[in-house]
This record gives sequence, structure tokens and C-alpha cells, in this order.
Amino acid sequence: MSEFPHLSRRGFLTRSAAVGGLITVPGLLTGCTKTGSGNGEGSKLEQLKKQGYVKVAYANEAPYGYEENGKLKGEAPTLHREIFKALGVPELKPTFSEWDGLIPGLQAGKYDVISAGMAILPERCAKALFSEPEFISPTAMMVKKGNPKHLTDLASAKKAGVTIGVMSGAVEKSYATGAGIPEAKIKTLQKPQDGADAVKGGRIDAFVLTGISLNWLAKTNPGVEVTHSFLPVLNGVKQYSPGGAVFRKGSEELRDAFNRELKKITSDPSRYVQLIGQYGFGKDTIPPADLKTATLCKG
Repeated sequence: MSEFPHLSRRGFLTRSAAVGGLITVPGLLTGCTKTGSGNGEGSKLEQLKKQGYVKVAYANEAPYGYEENGKLKGEAPTLHREIFKALGVPELKPTFSEWDGLIPGLQAGKYDVISAGMAILPERCAKALFSEPEFISPTAMMVKKGNPKHLTDLASAKKAGVTIGVMSGAVEKSYATGAGIPEAKIKTLQKPQDGADAVKGGRIDAFVLTGISLNWLAKTNPGVEVTHSFLPVLNGVKQYSPGGAVFRKGSEELRDAFNRELKKITSDPSRYVQLIGQYGFGKDTIPPADLKTATLCKG
């Protein structure tokens, strides 16, 4: 087994979209035609610099990449805009795609990069190139304001004998059972808002999800709070659930240039938080320096 597991909720569940505004981009919902790849990715980057934009795809999922009123917002577009600007490509031209169509659209040349917070999974690595991790997704729990059960992680939930909620089909259930929480104490919910409502209504004591998603959800749900994030352990291995940008096969030089600028951001916690802290990302979501895509792709 790899030292760094690759399981992520993005392998199990599509998150709901939210609203907001940040980066204004023309033609947000229009399709993109294929551009030539040049004679290598060195020339591809030069082509992008010359044309002044890069075509990116998003799946309309907050807080990762979504739009409202012609404005693109979220972790991935914000981070990628900063990186491409540093590479001399000042504009993102986005295309919306359903989640399952993101990689096929990339392979077909409809866009150059997937900017959607996609999890780095071996089966995806076989089809496309991933950047180094741009975030990890530690787990957290949503509880009533004041945290009356004094919960800190799954071990504390087991000890307290509380009832927790998890999303249907999501990996958090395996984390809970792996921590020894009985099936009878685990309730399945269909969408994030159901979890928040169940906490507020007292039907569960805690809703378990990524801290990123819960912090976003808490913004529109008074009366709850989110615990500090933690890394679940499954079969003795910490669960980091990392995500990154995605490029077409053959785009190694472009991907490597992207990685060099990404490292400058992930190596500077203040800059990282300044850029994407508004979306629920913080120092606890910065990938460890030794967490490498090459390892994650091996599975």
C-alpha cells in the first residue's frame, strides 16, 4: 500500500454548486474549440503567452470551481489564475463540464487544464497528467454551536457514543467504521445541507465531511460550528485526499512549469491562505512537502 492513500470524496460523490463572484471572464458558458499543441509543450506555453489566455474547465462545484453571473470563483480558478499570470498568461477562459466529462473533454482538446479540484487517483493518472497536490482535504465534524459533546475526532465520537452523519456513498463512512464506530451510530444523508439540518435538529450529534466543505457549509447555517480538521487513519494509513490541476498527456513541460509556480505558493503559507482562505482552505490544507503525485499515481 502507498504511504499516501488516494481516496477522496471526489471518487464517490459530486458536491453541490454554490454562488459567489471573483474573476470576471467573457463567454463563461460557451464551448471552446481545440487549439494546436505546437511542437512540444515549451512551444505550447509560448503559444499560451502569445494568445494571452489558457482554456480551463470547471464543474461548477463550490468551493473548488464555480460561477455566478459570468464570474468564475473558487479555489482552483483563483490559484490557477495566479500561477498562469506568473507564467505570462493573464487570462482564464473557462468551459463548464459535467464532472464525468472533464477528462474526456481534456483529451479531446476542448481545454488545456482542468481547474476543478480533482482528486489525484491512479485510474485518472492513466488518462491525464496531474500537477503536484495543491491541497489536501482533512476531515472535520460539524456540531452544534459550543460543541456540547466536546468532539475532536472520530475516536472521541466513538468514546462519547454519539450518532454521526455521513454522505451516502462517501468515503467518510469507511473512516467512521475504521475508527470503530458501530453501524447503528452512523446515519446516511443525501446531501451536505441534510447533514447541517440534522445537526441543528438534534438528529445527529456530528456531521462528518472534509473540513473544506464543512467550513463552506457553515457560512449559511447559523447555530453550528466546525471542529478543527484531523487526518483519519484507515488500515494504519493517514488519509490526505489530495487534489490538483490536470493536463493532457504530452503536456509535461507545461505541467512542470505550472508545478514550479505552484511550489512557490504552497511553500508560503501566508500567500496560500491569502489567495484561497476565503474558500475554506488554510494552513491545514497545504500539502506536506513529501506528498508527491508520482507516489499517489502508483496507488
